[in-house]
Amino acid sequence: MGNQMTEMLKGTLEGIVLATLSVQPAYGYEITARLRDEGFSDLAEGTVYALLVRIEQRGLVDVEKVPSEKGPPRKVYSLNAQGREQLAEFWRTWSFLAERIEQLHRSTDPDQAVQTEGDR
Repeated sequence: MGNQMTEMLKGTLEGIVLATLSVQPAYGYEITARLRDEGFSDLAEGTVYALLVRIEQRGLVDVEKVPSEKGPPRKVYSLNAQGREQLAEFWRTWSFLAERIEQLHRSTDPDQAVQTEGDR
């Protein structure tokens, strides 16, 4: 992953993980695997675990320890009401930013300007 992608991901990873947990509860490795399946192929497992600790401390998830066939119990994270509120705020903020960035892109990208004029 390029440096710019890494920096952008840092600012959005919490929302991405909360969105993943809104679909179904999961433990750390499952979350990482789901995100990799969604195209976040270079995402480090340790990054997700560190984020899970932070969102647990902030009270955005509920945690249940579930027995594992391969060692100690797994911590399964599920989104709680506070987490759902945080996710809703993330999506509102994301929509606002994405719209503004797209407007800026259209108004400053010469290729977009040519396409827009050609479409008229």
